[in-house]
Amino acid sequence: MRTPQEPHATNRQPDPPSTGPSAMDTVRLRRLNRWQAEQLQEDLADLYVESSAGPPGKDFHRREEFLHRLAETVQQPGFDMLVAESTVLDGCVYGFPVGRDGSWWEGFDGQLPHKLEQLTASGHVFAITETLVHPHGHATGLAHRLHRHLLADHHASLGVTSVDTTDRTTLDAFLPWGWQEVGRMHRPPPGAGTSRVLVLALGERTAEHPDGLTHNDRTQRPA
Repeated sequence: MRTPQEPHATNRQPDPPSTGPSAMDTVRLRRLNRWQAEQLQEDLADLYVESSAGPPGKDFHRREEFLHRLAETVQQPGFDMLVAESTVLDGCVYGFPVGRDGSWWEGFDGQLPHKLEQLTASGHVFAITETLVHPHGHATGLAHRLHRHLLADHHASLGVTSVDTTDRTTLDAFLPWGWQEVGRMHRPPPGAGTSRVLVLALGERTAEHPDGLTHNDRTQRPA
């Protein structure tokens, strides 16, 4: 596996102390910039094929589609990636801040909830566009850890992602972490398809805002 140059250190807080040794203790997170992500693209494509199920004999086609999506995503303003490594590449999550113009929500089925419009317009929404974890014993916990750190690094008030409507396994993994389904999205070609839209509220839950869908003064990024 190619090893990218050491990225700049992040300001993330350390994980809470563990009650005992586990496989997760050997995994470290590293933040990669656009150039480093491009250098690692072949390894990321391998991880994508290994970590996601697909029709037999379609791995090459799925790999090429992933590389095309990655090439487009790294060009987004504010693109950021976290990789998890032990002796191998164990996982990866990446995304970018949602533009204030609301274009990310194009194809949303029905009326976008007003609170989501407000948070988008204020520039405090971060989209996680891909989550990859190697299918080993601590895959679910690692994905949660990657999500938590990437969103915290970007001072987001709201995380947003999409899950294919046929992917019940991923949906069942995300919901216990606090992700909520808010509707469906219909994407035009070349990424045509219907997906579930999930949001993760990061604002403080109060009597006035029990759902946490509000600006979080402790995490919101500057305008």
